[in-house]
Amino acid sequence: MVNLVPNKNNYKTLLSYQKAESIYDITFFFTSNFLEKGDRTIDQMLQAARSGKQNIVEGYGAGATSKETELKLMSVAKNSLKELLCDYEDYLRVRNFRQWESDSKEFVKAQQLGKEHNESAFWREIIKTRNGETIANLAIILLNQCDYLLYRYILKISERFIAEGGFREKLSQERRTHRD
Repeated sequence: MVNLVPNKNNYKTLLSYQKAESIYDITFFFTSNFLEKGDRTIDQMLQAARSGKQNIVEGYGAGATSKETELKLMSVAKNSLKELLCDYEDYLRVRNFRQWESDSKEFVKAQQLGKEHNESAFWREIIKTRNGETIANLAIILLNQCDYLLYRYILKISERFIAEGGFREKLSQERRTHRD
Protein backbone atom coordinates (compact mmCIF):
# COMPACT_ATOMS: atom_id res chain seq x y z
CA MET A 1 0.00 0.00 0.00
CA VAL A 2 1.16 3.50 -0.81
CA ASN A 3 1.87 5.83 2.11
CA LEU A 4 -0.75 8.53 1.60
CA VAL A 5 0.21 10.55 4.67
CA PRO A 6 3.90 11.44 4.66
CA ASN A 7 5.52 12.26 7.98
CA LYS A 8 6.04 16.03 7.73
CA ASN A 9 7.38 16.91 11.15
CA ASN A 10 10.75 18.40 10.29
CA TYR A 11 9.67 22.00 9.68
CA LYS A 12 12.87 23.24 11.33
CA THR A 13 14.79 22.35 8.18
CA LEU A 14 12.82 24.93 6.17
CA LEU A 15 14.89 28.04 5.54
CA SER A 16 11.71 30.12 5.73
CA TYR A 17 11.03 28.74 9.23
CA GLN A 18 14.60 29.39 10.37
CA LYS A 19 14.43 32.94 9.08
CA ALA A 20 10.98 33.48 10.63
CA GLU A 21 12.30 32.24 13.98
CA SER A 22 15.18 34.73 13.75
CA ILE A 23 12.69 37.48 12.86
CA TYR A 24 10.57 36.61 15.89
CA ASP A 25 13.61 36.73 18.18
CA ILE A 26 14.74 40.05 16.72
CA THR A 27 11.22 41.45 17.08
CA PHE A 28 10.99 40.33 20.71
CA PHE A 29 14.28 42.09 21.51
CA PHE A 30 13.38 45.14 19.44
CA THR A 31 9.94 45.68 21.00
CA SER A 32 11.35 45.14 24.49
CA ASN A 33 14.14 47.66 24.01
CA PHE A 34 13.08 50.29 21.48
CA LEU A 35 9.34 50.80 21.94
CA GLU A 36 7.71 52.36 24.99
CA LYS A 37 5.80 50.10 27.36
CA GLY A 38 2.08 50.35 26.69
CA ASP A 39 2.56 51.00 22.97
CA ARG A 40 -0.02 48.84 21.13
CA THR A 41 2.54 48.37 18.38
CA ILE A 42 4.45 46.00 20.67
CA ASP A 43 1.61 43.47 20.75
CA GLN A 44 0.90 43.94 17.04
CA MET A 45 4.53 43.34 16.06
CA LEU A 46 4.94 40.32 18.33
CA GLN A 47 1.68 38.80 17.09
CA ALA A 48 2.66 39.34 13.44
CA ALA A 49 6.10 37.81 14.03
CA ARG A 50 4.62 34.88 15.93
CA SER A 51 1.89 34.34 13.35
CA GLY A 52 4.48 34.26 10.57
CA LYS A 53 6.55 31.63 12.33
CA GLN A 54 3.69 29.50 13.66
CA ASN A 55 1.76 29.41 10.39
CA ILE A 56 4.83 28.02 8.66
CA VAL A 57 4.87 25.21 11.24
CA GLU A 58 1.14 24.55 10.95
CA GLY A 59 1.09 24.85 7.16
CA TYR A 60 4.00 22.50 6.72
CA GLY A 61 2.35 19.87 8.92
CA ALA A 62 -1.04 20.30 7.25
CA GLY A 63 0.61 19.68 3.89
CA ALA A 64 0.71 15.97 4.68
CA THR A 65 -3.00 15.71 3.90
CA SER A 66 -4.02 19.02 2.36
CA LYS A 67 -2.00 21.08 -0.09
CA GLU A 68 -4.86 23.59 -0.06
CA THR A 69 -4.51 24.12 3.70
CA GLU A 70 -0.74 24.24 3.38
CA LEU A 71 -1.04 26.95 0.71
CA LYS A 72 -3.48 28.97 2.80
CA LEU A 73 -1.37 28.82 5.95
CA MET A 74 1.86 29.64 4.13
CA SER A 75 0.04 32.60 2.60
CA VAL A 76 -1.11 33.69 6.08
CA ALA A 77 2.50 33.43 7.28
CA LYS A 78 3.67 35.52 4.33
CA ASN A 79 1.02 38.17 4.95
CA SER A 80 1.69 38.34 8.69
CA LEU A 81 5.34 38.97 7.97
CA LYS A 82 4.36 41.66 5.43
CA GLU A 83 2.41 43.37 8.21
CA LEU A 84 5.50 43.22 10.43
CA LEU A 85 7.62 44.62 7.60
CA CYS A 86 5.30 47.61 7.44
CA ASP A 87 5.68 48.15 11.21
CA TYR A 88 9.47 48.25 10.91
CA GLU A 89 9.24 50.65 7.96
CA ASP A 90 6.85 52.84 9.97
CA TYR A 91 9.30 52.84 12.90
CA LEU A 92 12.03 54.19 10.65
CA ARG A 93 9.83 56.68 8.80
CA VAL A 94 8.12 58.35 11.77
CA ARG A 95 11.43 58.75 13.59
CA ASN A 96 13.15 60.16 10.51
CA PHE A 97 15.61 57.25 10.48
CA ARG A 98 17.13 56.07 7.26
CA GLN A 99 15.95 52.88 5.62
CA TRP A 100 18.99 51.40 3.94
CA GLU A 101 19.01 51.74 0.18
CA SER A 102 19.60 48.51 -1.74
CA ASP A 103 22.97 49.78 -2.99
CA SER A 104 24.25 51.00 0.40
CA LYS A 105 27.17 49.20 2.00
CA GLU A 106 25.09 48.42 5.11
CA PHE A 107 22.31 46.86 3.04
CA VAL A 108 24.69 44.76 0.93
CA LYS A 109 26.57 43.49 3.98
CA ALA A 110 23.39 42.73 5.94
CA GLN A 111 21.79 41.02 2.95
CA GLN A 112 24.84 38.77 2.63
CA LEU A 113 24.71 37.96 6.35
CA GLY A 114 21.04 37.08 5.90
CA LYS A 115 21.91 34.67 3.13
CA GLU A 116 24.67 33.03 5.18
CA HIS A 117 22.99 32.87 8.60
CA ASN A 118 19.57 31.51 9.37
CA GLU A 119 20.22 30.49 12.96
CA SER A 120 18.45 32.70 15.48
CA ALA A 121 21.36 32.51 17.96
CA PHE A 122 23.54 34.38 15.44
CA TRP A 123 21.02 37.22 15.13
CA ARG A 124 20.33 37.40 18.87
CA GLU A 125 24.04 37.98 19.41
CA ILE A 126 24.35 40.58 16.61
CA ILE A 127 21.47 42.75 17.80
CA LYS A 128 22.69 43.04 21.40
CA THR A 129 25.04 45.86 20.42
CA ARG A 130 22.94 47.59 17.73
CA ASN A 131 20.62 50.58 17.92
CA GLY A 132 16.94 50.56 16.95
CA GLU A 133 17.56 51.98 13.48
CA THR A 134 20.07 49.25 12.63
CA ILE A 135 17.93 46.47 14.07
CA ALA A 136 14.86 47.67 12.14
CA ASN A 137 16.90 47.68 8.93
CA LEU A 138 18.25 44.19 9.64
CA ALA A 139 14.72 42.97 10.30
CA ILE A 140 13.49 44.50 7.03
CA ILE A 141 16.18 42.68 5.08
CA LEU A 142 15.40 39.34 6.77
CA LEU A 143 11.66 39.89 6.28
CA ASN A 144 12.16 40.46 2.56
CA GLN A 145 14.32 37.34 2.33
CA CYS A 146 11.72 35.29 4.19
CA ASP A 147 8.98 36.70 1.96
CA TYR A 148 10.90 35.52 -1.11
CA LEU A 149 11.45 32.06 0.41
CA LEU A 150 7.75 31.73 1.20
CA TYR A 151 6.83 32.91 -2.30
CA ARG A 152 9.06 30.21 -3.79
CA TYR A 153 7.66 27.61 -1.40
CA ILE A 154 4.07 28.53 -2.33
CA LEU A 155 4.93 28.25 -6.04
CA LYS A 156 6.52 24.85 -5.45
CA ILE A 157 3.47 23.56 -3.54
CA SER A 158 1.17 24.85 -6.30
CA GLU A 159 3.22 23.16 -9.02
CA ARG A 160 3.31 19.90 -7.06
CA PHE A 161 -0.45 20.02 -6.53
CA ILE A 162 -1.06 20.55 -10.25
CA ALA A 163 1.32 17.73 -11.20
CA GLU A 164 0.42 15.18 -8.51
CA GLY A 165 -3.06 16.13 -7.34
CA GLY A 166 -4.24 16.36 -3.78
CA PHE A 167 -4.83 13.95 -0.95
CA ARG A 168 -8.44 13.22 -1.93
CA GLU A 169 -7.42 12.36 -5.48
CA LYS A 170 -4.67 10.05 -4.27
CA LEU A 171 -6.99 8.41 -1.77
CA SER A 172 -9.64 7.84 -4.45
CA GLN A 173 -7.03 6.35 -6.77
CA GLU A 174 -5.86 4.00 -4.04
CA ARG A 175 -9.44 2.90 -3.36
CA ARG A 176 -10.00 2.19 -7.06
CA THR A 177 -6.73 0.27 -7.23
CA HIS A 178 -7.61 -1.72 -4.11
CA ARG A 179 -11.06 -2.63 -5.50
CA ASP A 180 -9.59 -3.78 -8.80
